[in-house]
Amino acid sequence: MLRRLRRAGLTTASFGYGVSIEDFAAIRDRLVRRITGLSAQGDYVLIGHSLGGVLLRAALQALPCTVPAPRHLYLLGSPMRASRLAQGLQGHLLYRGMTGDCGQLLASPERMAGIGPVAVDTTHIVGTRGIAVTGHRFGDEPNDGVVALSEVSADWVGTQICVTVPHTWLPSSRQVSDILLRSLHDRAQLLRGMVDSS
Repeated sequence: MLRRLRRAGLTTASFGYGVSIEDFAAIRDRLVRRITGLSAQGDYVLIGHSLGGVLLRAALQALPCTVPAPRHLYLLGSPMRASRLAQGLQGHLLYRGMTGDCGQLLASPERMAGIGPVAVDTTHIVGTRGIAVTGHRFGDEPNDGVVALSEVSADWVGTQICVTVPHTWLPSSRQVSDILLRSLHDRAQLLRGMVDSS
């Protein structure tokens, strides 16, 4: 995805974190500082996959009021409420060791409810291609193998687009990149029109 965005002439940057060694609040605070620095360079958009989208929502809620908000937030398969897969795994030693505090947050209805909507135009691209190994967790509900459609849906999200892609492949899917590039192009055209009409 980053390569395709760069080839389209966009400047990109990524944000790394380690869920097994950092708790959610520490990652969020680092992300707030990163967004603050990014915002000083001009208009920007944010893209978050899965837990990355949860972190972005939490960071946006914690941004100082003097920091300009992004022009748009793109989420890729990011849960809006506790994940039933995480709830089913939260007691397992391996899951706890690999996902740390962030894994426990994803399993907690109370903590996930505490990360509410953001006042930023949002597009959510969600997968609907489940995988056999986790299919029993979701019954007949559409899912991407990690989260169900109901777990990624929220009435405050401006646009939700379903794609037949599994959760892990959302960031590398050409279909998802095409959607992002079309949306970014349309927004750039709209902004240019707004400037031209003033």
